[in-house]
Amino acid sequence: MALVELRGVTKIYDLGGEKIHALAGVDLDIESGEFTSIVGPSGSGKSTLMHILGCLDTPTGGAMSIDGIRVEKARPKELARIRNRKIGFVFQFFNLLPRLTVQQNVELPLIYMGYSAARRRERAMEVLGLVEMDNRSRHRPSQLSGGQQQRVAIARALVNEPRIIFADEPTGNLDSNTGEKILQLFHELHAGGRTLVLVTHDPDIAGLTPRRIEIRDGRIADEVDTRLVRGTEQSRFALTRDDRDAVGDSPREA
Repeated sequence: MALVELRGVTKIYDLGGEKIHALAGVDLDIESGEFTSIVGPSGSGKSTLMHILGCLDTPTGGAMSIDGIRVEKARPKELARIRNRKIGFVFQFFNLLPRLTVQQNVELPLIYMGYSAARRRERAMEVLGLVEMDNRSRHRPSQLSGGQQQRVAIARALVNEPRIIFADEPTGNLDSNTGEKILQLFHELHAGGRTLVLVTHDPDIAGLTPRRIEIRDGRIADEVDTRLVRGTEQSRFALTRDDRDAVGDSPREA
């Protein structure tokens, strides 16, 4: 069984009596250890798909499971528990709490998991070291650059040891040089065996991931944009030799 399974998933919004079909029968498997990008223009349904994959919303129809747990009819408290224990999130605008220190921001998911204060501090410093931000643990978000804030957000996503990490436009609020470093970090996390799903509108960024899924009009496209196929060679983001080996010569499409 795949880590994430979607079968015939639909999402319909009722806006003033008008039915908006955001997703129209999506079938998708994501295996453990994959690094996948979901790419599509504004209005394609990619954000809706990420919200459903991340248990931030439930589908109107179809079936979905994460790590063997059926979630399509889960109640809000059940979804919150799944998010807290199975999923990590990285957002475009970091979503760090300004009054908390870096360490305290990273500790937050562990509070809801019932960790002791000592264990929270230990685990937070461990993942901050992984993203090279342990020397900024007492700083507040306003004292950090955009790239540093995103590294803290990635540490927070890792702290609960999730089964899968979802990153929604993680470089969208960064300059190209800083964005390159964040993408490099994602490749290092993938090389360490983690499962990542990156949502983006940028074909060049999507082209760097071993698997690319293009969504159009609420459906997964049968044919992938040629820029995604060529993306590894054309992208402005350079990869190390190890990263190129991880991407491979024949990347898997949806």
